[in-house]
Amino acid sequence: MSPGGPPSHSMVIASDYRVPDPDQVWPLLQRRRSALAGIGAHHVLVYTSTHDYGRVLVTIGVRSREPIVELLRSRVFFDWFDAVGVEDLPAVFAGEIVERFGSVDVPARTAPGVVVAAMASVDDVATLTTEIRGALPRFEAAGIRETRLFRAFDDGHEVMILQELDDEDRARQWIENPDHAAPWIAGAGRGAYPPVFVGTFSDMMRIEE
Repeated sequence: MSPGGPPSHSMVIASDYRVPDPDQVWPLLQRRRSALAGIGAHHVLVYTSTHDYGRVLVTIGVRSREPIVELLRSRVFFDWFDAVGVEDLPAVFAGEIVERFGSVDVPARTAPGVVVAAMASVDDVATLTTEIRGALPRFEAAGIRETRLFRAFDDGHEVMILQELDDEDRARQWIENPDHAAPWIAGAGRGAYPPVFVGTFSDMMRIEE
């Protein structure tokens, strides 16, 4: 979900957090390119919130599951948060893609859209997948270009959904009046899950194997 669109990440680490200066996130990640390569990262994408200053979403696509497990058990990941000034415990999601739903064939020259991301718990991922597939015409009518559904490694009910919409107005309308096939909108913001993230693409790093 960026200009040109990297390959759909099969496995991902996503972190949603707030920093004093979001402009410092990208330089920090660039300085840690070798460490990212060491955990098998192939793409790093940064999104910044359109309405909540200081809030960022970072997704790291990785080649295999094992480095993710090792990374989350170490201090490395949280050392990165400390370096950029994260004060509150960030929301971290580690999982693999279930399915990528392309509601609309977006022309290559189309301007990047607005990303809506949510982490939540759902009753059954297989049922959700079927419901999304059946709702794609309605998703398209709502201005949704693409939906990616990820399931967490350590919890079969925990999901992360990344969607790209045409613009922020469409994104706001979607959050305020979501389709019944999008229960994650209501589930976001409950318990340990952060509120729905609405932002724009900021930077992308490709890392060779």
